[in-house]
Amino acid sequence: MEDTALKDYRNIGIIAHIDAGKTTTTERILFYTGVIHKMGNIDEGNTTMDWMEQEQERGITITAANTTCFWKNKKINIIDTPGHVDFTIEVERSLKVLDGAVVVLCGTSGVQPQTETVWRQADRYGVPRVAFVNKLDRLGANFERVLGDIHERLGANAAAIQLPDGYEDSFKGIMDIIEEKYYVYKDDQGKQIDTLPIPEDFKKKVKEARHILIERLSDADDEIMGKFLEEKDITASEIKAGIRRAVIKNAFLPVLCGTSLRNKGVQLVLDAVCDYLPSPLDVPPIKGIDPSTREELIRETDPNAPLSALVFKIATDPYVGKLFYTRIYSGTLNSGSQVYNSTEETKERISKIVLMHANKQEIVQKASAGEIVALVGLKDSKTGSTLCDQDKKILLENMRIPEPVVSMAIEPKTKADQDKLGLTLKKFLDEDPSLRVKYDEETAQTIISGMGELHLEIIIDRMKREFNLETNIGRPEVAYKETITKKVTGIVGKFISQSGGRGQYGHVVIDVEPAEEKGKGVVFVNKIKGGSIPREFIPAVEKGIKSASLNGILAGYPATDFTVTLVDGSYHEVDSSELSFQLAAKYALKEALDKGRSIFLEPIMDIELSCPEDFMGTVIGDLNTRRAKITNLGTRGKIKTARCEVPLAEMFNYVNAIRSLTQGRAAFSMEPAYYAEVPKYIADKIIGEKQGALTKKVNR
Repeated sequence: MEDTALKDYRNIGIIAHIDAGKTTTTERILFYTGVIHKMGNIDEGNTTMDWMEQEQERGITITAANTTCFWKNKKINIIDTPGHVDFTIEVERSLKVLDGAVVVLCGTSGVQPQTETVWRQADRYGVPRVAFVNKLDRLGANFERVLGDIHERLGANAAAIQLPDGYEDSFKGIMDIIEEKYYVYKDDQGKQIDTLPIPEDFKKKVKEARHILIERLSDADDEIMGKFLEEKDITASEIKAGIRRAVIKNAFLPVLCGTSLRNKGVQLVLDAVCDYLPSPLDVPPIKGIDPSTREELIRETDPNAPLSALVFKIATDPYVGKLFYTRIYSGTLNSGSQVYNSTEETKERISKIVLMHANKQEIVQKASAGEIVALVGLKDSKTGSTLCDQDKKILLENMRIPEPVVSMAIEPKTKADQDKLGLTLKKFLDEDPSLRVKYDEETAQTIISGMGELHLEIIIDRMKREFNLETNIGRPEVAYKETITKKVTGIVGKFISQSGGRGQYGHVVIDVEPAEEKGKGVVFVNKIKGGSIPREFIPAVEKGIKSASLNGILAGYPATDFTVTLVDGSYHEVDSSELSFQLAAKYALKEALDKGRSIFLEPIMDIELSCPEDFMGTVIGDLNTRRAKITNLGTRGKIKTARCEVPLAEMFNYVNAIRSLTQGRAAFSMEPAYYAEVPKYIADKIIGEKQGALTKKVNR
């Protein structure tokens, strides 16, 4: 590994909506930095970063791929992330460990729903960003409109640092507002660039854009503001330094332009990454807690500091086994050394350290603070595990895992493969924390749950290809939930059993009320005073509540979003046990759900679609039959757009429906928005189907 100073590291992600050009941009970056010598094409399925068969066949990114390149003496670790909402966990865990990001936007479509999602994810982790408006060679491209979208829909303090000369087929070159230079690309590969003065026709436009840039930058940087208010000349180097300071503190978004497919503007994106995005030294040092005392700890970004590292992704390699993708925040890892996993409280030995180049590996002997590497040989580590020194323990914050919205039953085609199914699913669960698996006792089925139809489809396909496991699957089902609608108090739960010898005695009294803030799950509050229930039995009560909430009273779906307060109870000196209080709590919650008027909730999806004007009426009519609520209608060039909220249950196989309605000329994207009450007639139907399935099972 080449020794690079920490100040010259850049750990960045390429993030965007699906089909904005992330993978093509990354492919060009690798070409211009000399990592590859021939550019791949998504349509031909031969890009470096989309290495999985499923990615090449579908032309989409499924898994976040990692690689390293060098540009202007800077070492750039790049993660190319998926744009499809079904694989949002890949973006979530990548942003958790990155120092900066390039947001790619389509020059025609502008800010799209998944752009907003990844923007919010980057906000959550405080990741500094630069924006690249791509595809300006496409029909209907408009840089100014996209810039307006960034202000309105993302609420960003953004300004152009470049302007395009022309659009579509007449896209000629790029004007640098800061340096006041004009770049013209002379060859198809984008390697021969002429640097010219700004053409006379554009001087006024560039001057206005420069004024807007300085004005917006002065809102984010005090030094620039001082000079701006005093009306002093601000040099190009001062503007660049101001942009860097403002970007690092997440107060400004510089916007670049180009077209990756036509090889124009990508080198300037690399320059912006080096000039404006932070090194590991520019971001705040990582915070964690002492596992023993729960006190906050800070680890400075220093190879000589105590070790702190986060396992953010696990992948299975057919030759070396599991690869544990790890961001090192402080300290140094050595091949063959022993580390402590503070999340699982176990010791781990690192047999090998590798630098990843998509699916290829380069073995290295050590890795230090600021690096993103993959480790081989770990046994107990999972996604989100903290690795540290045995005598300097620290526990880093885990990552946020989204809730699944779609489920389906799965079984092996032959009984002989039953054990193989369990082992295969365990491997996928290790890799993908957004996948869930449970066994339904009532229907004797294994249920897998994920972020969408495509997510589960890819899992099934990988089982067949990678593990030679043929499966039968049920139709996708919506992940419904239950919740109560009114507060109930004084609900009594008792479990008393006397059948010779020692008996069982548990008695609890609970209050249950709907949660004020949705999405918090089941909250348990203990208000026992005076020892009516001994302290050692309180955890058993909570366990009983949580266990009972997994199967609601309407149709066995999980009950959520309510607060349970334990207010009273009693115990027996001899007969009380953890089991008796657990069962008493279960009975109490079931009664509370009944008396609290439990209702069904269903996931509502935020849909954005675009299609030619001729088909818009038909598309809207079809959406109305799917219980859609239209929230916005708009126009982008010659294309009509619609934004609406639709229940997920109505959107299965929508991709085929909209193709047939619009002769394949429409595009849409959707992402989870919130949970809402299911209309009574549909709730009755769901309950009937569930009861029918149980009756069939009993009759067997």
